[in-house]
Amino acid sequence: MAERFTSVDDVTARLRTASYLSNPTISGVTFLADRLEKPVLIEGPAGVGKTELAKAIAEVTGSRLIRLQCYEGLDEAKALYEWNYKKQLLRIQIDKAEGADWAEVESDIFSEPFLLTRPLLEAIRSEEPVVLLIDEVDRVEIETEALLLEVLSDFQVSIPELGTIKGGATHPIVLLTSNNTRELSEALKRRCLYLHIDYPDLEREKDIVRVRVPEIDEQLAEQIARVVRSIRSLDLKKAPSISETIDWARTLIYLGKSEIDPEVIGDTLHVLLKYQGDIAKARRELSVPSAASAS
Repeated sequence: MAERFTSVDDVTARLRTASYLSNPTISGVTFLADRLEKPVLIEGPAGVGKTELAKAIAEVTGSRLIRLQCYEGLDEAKALYEWNYKKQLLRIQIDKAEGADWAEVESDIFSEPFLLTRPLLEAIRSEEPVVLLIDEVDRVEIETEALLLEVLSDFQVSIPELGTIKGGATHPIVLLTSNNTRELSEALKRRCLYLHIDYPDLEREKDIVRVRVPEIDEQLAEQIARVVRSIRSLDLKKAPSISETIDWARTLIYLGKSEIDPEVIGDTLHVLLKYQGDIAKARRELSVPSAASAS
């Protein structure tokens, strides 16, 4: 198999070209995932960059990103494959009109032209480099995890009508993300490397803001990181994500703000927080005025 990265430092440097600021742990696990050809289970709060990591890896390795968005009720037909029933029915009608027997019809309709590939099978069969993102795997039922095990163990899929379909020359880099809404099975965890991504420390979040919002100066970026850090320390329903920090930084630039004061926070707090209860709590704890009272 072709190796996508030469070292842990290479991972860090190349991810930075995609505006993703890694750290030694993230880079180390990414490097091992490539060398060991093992999936990575990434856990952590929503909005810390789990999905963005997959996008960045795909970008810097020139790979196609295939995403399976998990949800309650996801089944084999949406994750793996299904048969094109309408096309099969038309073929059955044509074959019958031509006098074909059932054995001929059956071998005809259960063949490649009638197979609809879904993300898992598509990633396995791809002859080009692929990053497979299985996003929010904790949203599916425990039974659905069984669909993933054969894929993650051997990069192959068993289709009763066609037999075992094995992966191409290049195995995909597989990233599974979880927001910890439920405990995942031990069988799934055994097949994966593990990576936990938490909210960044102050210095790293400041650097992220400066990379993603290049026009911002260092002083304002640091103020933003400090305020966001203070807000995350509160008991909130949903703490600000990194993407919301970046949105706030861009908001302040668009509004022509060069520094942060209580009034600025009060006027723009809705960019960081998305629940009215969280906004009210943050106003009380940070002693900032509401937009209405400030006007």
